Amino acid sequence: MVYTPRNCSIVVAVMTVGVSVGVIVGMLLSGVLCDHGFAGGWPSVFYVFGMIGCLWSGAWCLLVYDSPSTHPRISKAELRYWKRKTNKTDLVARPATPWRKLLTSIPVWALALAFFAFDWGRYTMVTCIPLFMHDVLGFDITENGVLSAVPFFATVFVVPLGWFADWLRSPGRMSTTVVRKVFCATGFTLAGCTLILTGYAGCNRDLAVALLFLASSGANISIPVVVVNQLDLAPLHAGKIMGLTNFVANVAQIVAVHVVGALTYERSTRSEWQNVFFVAAGVYAVGAIVFVIFGSGNRQSWADEGDIHTACVDREDITDDCHSNAIDKEVDTGECSL
Repeated sequence: MVYTPRNCSIVVAVMTVGVSVGVIVGMLLSGVLCDHGFAGGWPSVFYVFGMIGCLWSGAWCLLVYDSPSTHPRISKAELRYWKRKTNKTDLVARPATPWRKLLTSIPVWALALAFFAFDWGRYTMVTCIPLFMHDVLGFDITENGVLSAVPFFATVFVVPLGWFADWLRSPGRMSTTVVRKVFCATGFTLAGCTLILTGYAGCNRDLAVALLFLASSGANISIPVVVVNQLDLAPLHAGKIMGLTNFVANVAQIVAVHVVGALTYERSTRSEWQNVFFVAAGVYAVGAIVFVIFGSGNRQSWADEGDIHTACVDREDITDDCHSNAIDKEVDTGECSL
């Protein structure tokens, strides 16, 4: 991913919209396919989504490249733009990873726990809300597919939220650290409180769906934190940090659904679901508290450590005949001799 440092929140927000769009389309289409699809109904869900995944994978392999300098179809004007707007070292560097400092970084683990809380709440809603709507609210399969998708229409707020986060980070307003902490605390608090209220909505279907929409909206407020903060901490190592934090978040995805199953095993009653929502709210609270205390939006001291090998790119022409430069901790201008 290539971005300008001051626009990283909105860039990642636009990319993240695709996740929620996939959830919305998947839920809407799954309900219809289960009732009216081929191969006996529900098997058609796996066939359709499997084929879509294969097509997407082919497009990814053909269209995605490591950096603008290696893309065969980029124009000279666009390449000059990225070189002008982006730190040249950040654009093409391949540094050695300071694993010990990365793995012992408190802000990294605070982010990992926030990501854990985000995915716990999100996958409680994605995988288990259809069960709640069926067992407690009494929706049939088609209605369930449509209404289970409604909370995820809150994704329309993700791009404006990303823009707003970047606007707040502009010079003279708020620091990146403050912005990230405010968004995390606000989003997790709203999501946790509305999930608890959902358990007490009674038989009011409209109110329950509206509260779930607000819970999803609250979770979306934290997106400019949990999937962007990696770039704040160490842009050159953001991929490794994303891998680590996403691994921790994947643990939440696995554990959350098992906890829901254990708590609703008896009869899947309203009181059992209230416990599910209290647990999710508690996880949100812990994630918010830890990130507010230990999180950071500052570039870490170890972010530029190690020898950085850069791929050289001519200012006017894209060429593969480049030399590699080793640069010190004080990264130089990145000028390349050809």
